[in-house]
Amino acid sequence: MDKTWVLITDAERARCFERDATDHRLNELADFVHPHASLQGKNGHGRTGHAGTQFEPHTEAQAKERADFARRLADYLNKGISEQRCQALLLIATSPMLGEIKPHLSRESEKMLLTAIASDLTHYNGRELEKRVNKALRLPE
Repeated sequence: MDKTWVLITDAERARCFERDATDHRLNELADFVHPHASLQGKNGHGRTGHAGTQFEPHTEAQAKERADFARRLADYLNKGISEQRCQALLLIATSPMLGEIKPHLSRESEKMLLTAIASDLTHYNGRELEKRVNKALRLPE
């Protein structure tokens, strides 16, 4: 039976699942956290963490770190395809991360990419995540 990997990611966290072909259950294979995500401000509140008006400027260093994170994720997927641990890929990611990951996919991985969907499902778990993945893929529940 073909194995399909589903990568769900935003700029701070990614989770890779193996999707069961019969019941569509997601079995988590790997959990990635952007190494510097905790240093970046949450909710637009800068490093101080208060509700003031201080914002972290978008810097080249932050863009490079995000690109490195995307490359790390693509390398994981490429390795899975090259080692024949999976035969198909689904990407569900925020728009910026889709744009960061896709250029780093190998030609073989690109061929195995069934679809890439711009959506943020990183905060969901369990049955709710499975339902949202099925909905994103337009599958019946």
